[in-house]
Amino acid sequence: MVLHGHQTLGPYRPGPSRRTLSLALTSAVAVLLAGSWFIIQRYNERPPWALDITYEAGYIQGSRIRKADPTGQETKKLLAGGCAQIQSAGWGGRKATYDPGLWVEGCLDGAAGRQLTKQGLFH
Repeated sequence: MVLHGHQTLGPYRPGPSRRTLSLALTSAVAVLLAGSWFIIQRYNERPPWALDITYEAGYIQGSRIRKADPTGQETKKLLAGGCAQIQSAGWGGRKATYDPGLWVEGCLDGAAGRQLTKQGLFH
């Protein structure tokens, strides 16, 4: 049947059946759930990129203290063991618990004004 003033779209081509679509969707959901379960079991509450964010969190903490210190006394304290004291007192935050040594190293680099060394894809 051709309506006047309308173009035809061509011959009708049926797509996959509803059963095939539902099976494909169910399979995709099952794969995603299995992958999510694996990641949760593997890393628990610790993200897979924890080492990168641990160093960066320490670096940010050290550089913030250095930039906010007008006299330089707090920066000297950080470089003389203050970063380790901050971490051991629990003031480093949750990210410091992933790898305490790496957090302290980042804090020392930030307090000294060094460039980020352990961040990104290539470090």
